[in-house]
Amino acid sequence: MNQERTDQSVTRIFKAVFPDSVNHYDTLFGGTAMALMDEVAFITATRYSRQKMVTVSSDRIDFTKPIPAGTIIELVGMVSFVGNTSLKVKVEVFIEEMYSPTREKAITGEFTFVAIDHAKKPVKIL
Repeated sequence: MNQERTDQSVTRIFKAVFPDSVNHYDTLFGGTAMALMDEVAFITATRYSRQKMVTVSSDRIDFTKPIPAGTIIELVGMVSFVGNTSLKVKVEVFIEEMYSPTREKAITGEFTFVAIDHAKKPVKIL
């Protein structure tokens, strides 16, 4: 794993949690959180490899804190492992209060991606 490429590919995205993305408990819907995490992981994997990448698995996602409506979330993706044709991206989701400096980790997950060619066949990560 190339540490310079790993550092340069760290991806951070911020989102506001609006009422249209919460469940009946007024917390972020888990499916929405997973989609956002996969998007950040995809961007991270692509920024690391600069190749076509596809998600092959979400290895584990731990929801440790509910994310209330009216908060800000930061999703942070970082490459945690690089193999021959695949790599893993760890994604952490942090909750930030809008009007205070409170910040805490709410979700952690890991996603595996494979580099593919034009025929959608696995290729070596360069």
